[in-house]
Amino acid sequence: MIKLKRWIYLAIVLTLLYYIFIANIWITLTVIASLYVAFKLYKVYVRTKLIKTASSKESFRQSELGLFIALVAKVAKSDGRVDELEAHLIGIMFDDISRIFPNKEKTRDILKEIFNEEKEKIADTKEVAEDLNTLLGRSQLKRKQYVEFLIQLAFVDGGVSSEEDKILRVIVEALRISSSDYTAMVSRFEAMLKNKQQTMTVEEACKILGVNETDDMNSIKKTYRKQVRQYHPDLIKSQDKDEAYIAESTAKMQELNQAYDLMKELHKST
Repeated sequence: MIKLKRWIYLAIVLTLLYYIFIANIWITLTVIASLYVAFKLYKVYVRTKLIKTASSKESFRQSELGLFIALVAKVAKSDGRVDELEAHLIGIMFDDISRIFPNKEKTRDILKEIFNEEKEKIADTKEVAEDLNTLLGRSQLKRKQYVEFLIQLAFVDGGVSSEEDKILRVIVEALRISSSDYTAMVSRFEAMLKNKQQTMTVEEACKILGVNETDDMNSIKKTYRKQVRQYHPDLIKSQDKDEAYIAESTAKMQELNQAYDLMKELHKST
């Protein structure tokens, strides 16, 4: 009976669509034209907004992306240093963000300036996170995505340190995300990373990186950086991904990092 009702409803809907959009071609053309104009106007609006945001460092700093980059800087420097993989991932993130702006080079320079200034100012973390919280409005999904990116950044150098956890908890509280939700996010990352190999042979490391044991370190480093760029989580494109996207990417980053560290140690001893 339920299936029959569904077929009846479907038939009614298809009939209505036929008479509205096919039988009356003028209505169809009007709808299409209206959607096209609306799309063009939206593109103009987005471009204008992007140009305004990137018009100066200060205007970008107060934007959603600017405030997020400030938080990235504070998490990255919370344990006293920004390590090689963190720096590389942050550089790729700058590329991902600047790609959507009309003046890519200017935008990337602004992002770098904001990062370098904000990484030296840990004390205002709560205020920056609260400003971001205000701009995000009711979007709980975006809040969680931003926090997941920050957790991912903390995990790439081997795990979340006590200093990183302290900063992350300040941010989470300001973004109105519960402590239990934050703990669940971290646990999901930990569970994902436990699936990777705890020990790795040189042969396995070479296979993961796509290199040969006899390759020189400059060649291995170039290949490693190319792999990181390929598998990193894209902040902009992540809007279309499911919840496991960032965690899976982090696990891949950890695997690449483990393989790269092994190759570095191997070349030190030769």
